Amino acid sequence: MKNQASASTLIIPVESQVRELDAKLLLSCVAAERGFPVIMGSRAYTHFQVASIARGVYLAKSMRSLSNSMFTILRQLGHEIVAWEEEALVHPPADTYFTQRLSPVTINQVAQMFAWGQENADLIRQYPALPENMPVHITGNPRGDMLRPEIRPYFAREVEGLRDRYGDFILINTNFSGVNPFIPNLGLFLPARGLWKKRVRLGQPGMGMSREFAEGLRNHKLAVLADFKQLIPALEHAFPSLRIVVRPHPSESHQIYHEIAAQCQRVVVENQGNVIPWLLAAKALVHNGCTTGLEAYMLRVPAISYLASLHTYYDYDFQGLPTRLSHQCFDFQALTNTLSGILAGELGAAAGRERQVLIDYYLAAQSGPLACERMVDVLEASGYRNQQPPARPLGTYLQGWLSARLKALLTGLYMRRPGPNRLAYHSHRFPALTVAEIESRIARFGQLLNRFDKVKVALHSKHVFRISV
Repeated sequence: MKNQASASTLIIPVESQVRELDAKLLLSCVAAERGFPVIMGSRAYTHFQVASIARGVYLAKSMRSLSNSMFTILRQLGHEIVAWEEEALVHPPADTYFTQRLSPVTINQVAQMFAWGQENADLIRQYPALPENMPVHITGNPRGDMLRPEIRPYFAREVEGLRDRYGDFILINTNFSGVNPFIPNLGLFLPARGLWKKRVRLGQPGMGMSREFAEGLRNHKLAVLADFKQLIPALEHAFPSLRIVVRPHPSESHQIYHEIAAQCQRVVVENQGNVIPWLLAAKALVHNGCTTGLEAYMLRVPAISYLASLHTYYDYDFQGLPTRLSHQCFDFQALTNTLSGILAGELGAAAGRERQVLIDYYLAAQSGPLACERMVDVLEASGYRNQQPPARPLGTYLQGWLSARLKALLTGLYMRRPGPNRLAYHSHRFPALTVAEIESRIARFGQLLNRFDKVKVALHSKHVFRISV
């Protein structure tokens, strides 16, 4: 095998451990097996280290204006950027999507893009500020690989443990971080303060949305949240033989759910680990426009989209994909009837030709080579396996090095400021991991796929790992 010293380092940041880690670890193993040295770990802590990482390719998960400064630093240091759009499967109409999720400045720093499927590629190619001749590769996504039949046994131990721990249960996945945020700036609107009380400012998720769209979405989400607060104890009463497991979105506050659980006997609030084993262990999923509805469809787990406060624009034009891939219930009686049919074995996962055509349009690599393999194929074809990106002029590099160090210092201070802070949020989204835990996960992939026996793991720095052969 060619000396790895000439290969580009593949830098894979992970923001939400429970959602991204396993999929990005699979990608890391495939890349390492092909000869790429890989740096994978916490997104924030990877950014702290970018000035000390050998030149390579940074895999970005979004192209919002919030990434402008980091993308500039990465380019100044000599790294190149390839990207996928993490939130592309469930997205608002194109005009809102473009202003919310894409920045003309940021996207111009991206060398090429990976698409979840044909729909994602079609959407991106409509973007008015898309650079001319930007390569958009329809590869699928590593998170899609985790849903494939040959990968699902990766979670067998967790599925068995969940069934032993909770018995038969209904899983409720919530998606209300915009109105129930873990920290205030993750809400659609910031809390009203002082002079801003009459016109509160948009929070981080609302950036790029028109005020009308954001206000409408906030009002709708508040109505749906109220529905779910009533739904949780009502389901416990309606199905006395089952547990009700509430799994909040990673960016949500758990407090209101714990308050509900405290008034119930068989309601559990839990957010540990990847959602896939929870889906496989559950009798059914109840959600409202959540990506887990799509994941349940792919896993053939019965899923219900609860639409008691129906808003056709937000429920179908915005969050329509997981809703269309699920059974749809518009009131509590319909929900209990549908759940009863599922529990009796009379009703399975939502199916039909129309749904299959829909998922085929949105999600590539459902069979054949893994999405991870297809992505590494693109990286190899682009020459990154044989050489690093060219070095930047010394002055440019030094500017990037100083900017990276300053940004790391300021971010570290910001993470630790008093009150609900980013450090607590980071610990919530990326709990500490050991090398042994990463090695164990790789061994599980290896047993399933009969590969990765030469892949090694080392600690690069806090929350960041080096994966290589």
